[in-house]
Amino acid sequence: MTDSIWGYQDTAGHRTGVDLTGFSVEAIDGTVGTVEQHSDEAGAACLVVDTGVWIFGRQVLLPAGVISSIDFDRSVIYLARTKKDIEHAPEFDREKHIGDDAYHRRLAGYYGAPHT
Repeated sequence: MTDSIWGYQDTAGHRTGVDLTGFSVEAIDGTVGTVEQHSDEAGAACLVVDTGVWIFGRQVLLPAGVISSIDFDRSVIYLARTKKDIEHAPEFDREKHIGDDAYHRRLAGYYGAPHT
């Protein structure tokens, strides 16, 4: 899964060109936050999620490969991860996000492994 972690799963129902900003993000066991920004860049598709009051003041970068489905009618993105997985994920680093391969490998390693 690590190889494809930066691309949408075929089953996710992703639509290229649709703005996901503002969509609610749901883990397997509850709400995680809201999409602040997203990228559809080939090989680097991801979401930046603001966790809001759940983990106050924190943002996480979610590779598109962790998305199990998208409900466009309800503006909800469903993840194939638990809230605990997101809580313990590496924090989003805006400075390292662009052009830092080591940061991306670290995220891919974390999200590419099965978590419970």
